[in-house]
Amino acid sequence: MKRRDLLGALAGFTLWPSFAKEERRKPVIGFLSSRTPGDSSRIVTAFRSGLAEAGYLDGQDVAIAYRWAEGDYERLPELANEIVGLNPSVLIAAGGEPSALAAKAAAVGIPIVFSVGGDPVRIGLVKSLNRPGCNMTGISLLATELESKRLGILHELRPVAKPLGVLIDRDFQQSETQTLEVMRAARDVALPIEIVYATDDAELTTALLRLRTIGAEALLVCASPFFDTRRAQLVAFEAQRRIPAIFQSRDYVAQGGLMSYGISPPDGYRQIGIYAGEILKGTSPSELPVVQPTTFEFVINTRAAAAMEIDIQANLLARADEVIQ
Repeated sequence: MKRRDLLGALAGFTLWPSFAKEERRKPVIGFLSSRTPGDSSRIVTAFRSGLAEAGYLDGQDVAIAYRWAEGDYERLPELANEIVGLNPSVLIAAGGEPSALAAKAAAVGIPIVFSVGGDPVRIGLVKSLNRPGCNMTGISLLATELESKRLGILHELRPVAKPLGVLIDRDFQQSETQTLEVMRAARDVALPIEIVYATDDAELTTALLRLRTIGAEALLVCASPFFDTRRAQLVAFEAQRRIPAIFQSRDYVAQGGLMSYGISPPDGYRQIGIYAGEILKGTSPSELPVVQPTTFEFVINTRAAAAMEIDIQANLLARADEVIQ
């Protein structure tokens, strides 16, 4: 058994490669993700919760087929075709734009519910947010549109003359937008930055070495499904180098990272589960508006700060929605 299959099986999320006869009688929901089972446990639980709210229990009313690309976007078209071969009633495209675009290409005519970080209109998934006008709908988590806010928080914490490191996944569809947004925000406050790019493990190692070489005083890790699958490595780099970093989601901070600012992904995936249930009941995706978050969370890990001997200003602590001690 391949490692990726074993991980999925251990996580309890994979029906691989086919279903038993009794499962075939149930509606099939395909779940395509650019991430891994291990870093997706919270969002999968939230998705199942939303599905249950809509009246569908996994294993009882529906069968869910999971496929995980584990940060390798090139595998997504093949995995999407595997799911299409199961004739799903609805396909969930999780883990950002790479999954959504692969699902769109493979699942012509199959209802799709996606989760993306940027604007789904701009990348061609739907015609408009209120009226998708096609076989796709979902949520836009705004993860890629908050990079300037994250940079600002990091600058407040560490207003230094030395460069601030910015890590971007060049293969992520929103990387150009992220780069322009970060450069503009840095220019506005006259903050020197060093942008490094990584699309695989070898490039990530090189990028982190570059940040060490230039003596970066802080790090902004831009939103990316690939970086989510390498969360432990990035948090470990922050701790070893004792430099403050800010990430897109609480998951990093719960694992030992210093700070995060963004939406709560489980809230979004609960909505995806609800939408999947509505589609199973007969509602067309074109009638379900794309949902955008209205609340954001700023999380600080003071235990990590103490370990790295980093002082968190009182005004930042006061603004935090959650302080992990």
